[in-house]
Amino acid sequence: MMKIASVFHHSFSIVNRSRFCFTLVLFLFVLFVFGAIGHGTQTEAKPEFLAPLDNLTVTQGRDVSFTCVVNNLEQYRVAWIKSDSKAILAIHTHMVALNPRLSVTHNGHNTWKLHISHVQLNDSGSYMCQVNTDPMRHQSGNLDVVVPPDILNENEPNTLEGGVANEGGNVQLVCQATGVPEPAVQWRRENGKDIVVRTEGREKQVVKFVEGERLVLNQVQRTDMGGYLCIASNGVPPSVSKRFDVQVNFPPNVKAGNQLVAAPVESHVLLQCIVEAFPTPLNGWHKHDGMKLYEGEKYTISEEKLNAYTWQLNLTVKNLHKGDFGPYICSSINALGKSDARIRLQELHLPPKPTTTPTPYVPSTVKQPRRKQHYSTHGKGHDASKGANTFNRDTYIINHIQENDYLGSLIVHEGKIFECVWYICW
Repeated sequence: MMKIASVFHHSFSIVNRSRFCFTLVLFLFVLFVFGAIGHGTQTEAKPEFLAPLDNLTVTQGRDVSFTCVVNNLEQYRVAWIKSDSKAILAIHTHMVALNPRLSVTHNGHNTWKLHISHVQLNDSGSYMCQVNTDPMRHQSGNLDVVVPPDILNENEPNTLEGGVANEGGNVQLVCQATGVPEPAVQWRRENGKDIVVRTEGREKQVVKFVEGERLVLNQVQRTDMGGYLCIASNGVPPSVSKRFDVQVNFPPNVKAGNQLVAAPVESHVLLQCIVEAFPTPLNGWHKHDGMKLYEGEKYTISEEKLNAYTWQLNLTVKNLHKGDFGPYICSSINALGKSDARIRLQELHLPPKPTTTPTPYVPSTVKQPRRKQHYSTHGKGHDASKGANTFNRDTYIINHIQENDYLGSLIVHEGKIFECVWYICW
């Protein structure tokens, strides 16, 4: 019995071995067959890219697209991937990313496009066009999103809004700009004026522009008043600018155009003053007794603004009579102080008009011999035969004028204009 069992076991083992060998042979055969198929597949043309993926630069808010051209794609698929986040954006024509600004198009042959509309700054980065071969094939392109410069409207704490200071003080202007790439900031004065940069040692430098976000004006003077332009640019159009208004406060300073003016009676005369002040002053005219003058039949009053801190005051006194002569005062006042200037109006005594008596015409029958004329050595050009009433305008001088700083004026008398300089009128 034991012998029969041993024989049976031996026979069963042989059968099992045979089955194992058969199975092994069958597996190797299948492996060979499929390996041959696989080897045959590897010898077929693989997908290939016909052109590199471009690197793109686009301004924020515009549209952009990547183009991927693949030949011999066969059963493989094209996928779009954002490299930095490893996020799959699309496979074939199916969108995976839940971003309505992304889309994919295919021309039905070998060209695939990834479209990004209304590009945002966070769209920057590397994008990959990938084919799912083994090993995987891919190419990448970079997207740079640029942003035009923009100037912030916020003012820093403890800065003087609007650039206001008293004369001799300091003004600091701050202009912060944003953009990609980071913009450069430059300061210029309005109308091409120079910028005066002063140091603590009162040394000054005159320049056309200043670089940087901050413009510091030390020991400001009234001539520093006006508009200053902050200009930001980063190579992405358009450049932008912002205007800052610098105001310098100071009390009025009044100067008379001429401290002494002479005019004849029954004429009109113009008196003028120049006022420098800021903030805007209150200006007026008075007589020496303190009487304020107003616009009317006797006086014409006007003022003209010459620049941000300078005014010209005009007073016309009409139909002069004796009581109009004397001092006139132009005054100016603002929150920081007041000032005035005095103009003395003096009567101009004109010479009497020369009178001539017509000489009757007497025909001459006999030619008289020419008589030698004698000229006076005093007063060049004086002809004694013209009579004693002849007035030499080059020698007439206004007397009894005590002020010595009269520069000149125009005098109108009986429809004629007389010009007076250094008390000489003609």
